Amino acid sequence: MADLFATGRIVDLILLLMIAETFVLVGHHHLTGRGIAIVPLLTNMAAGACLLLALRATLSGASWGVVALALGAAFGMHALDLRSRWSRTPRPGPDGA
Repeated sequence: MADLFATGRIVDLILLLMIAETFVLVGHHHLTGRGIAIVPLLTNMAAGACLLLALRATLSGASWGVVALALGAAFGMHALDLRSRWSRTPRPGPDGA
C-alpha cells in the first residue's frame, strides 16, 4: 500500500474511479433526462482531474513545470466551471423588484 502512495499510483486509481463516475452520471442524464447538467459536470471533473495530475506529478518527482502546467489547467477548468454555473438572470432584490 505504501508503494501506491510513494509512486503516485494511488492517483491513477482515483482517476479511474472519477472516469467511471463521470460515465455513470452522463449516462444517467442521457437515459432519464434528469441529473447533473453535462457541461458543469465535465468542467468540474476536469478541474479535479488536473489537480490529481498535479499531485501525481509531485509524488513521482516530476519537474516543477509539469506541476505548474497541471495546476494552470486546473485553474482554467475551474474558471470554465464557474462560468457555466454563473446565473445570467438577475436575482430579485429584497423588495421583490
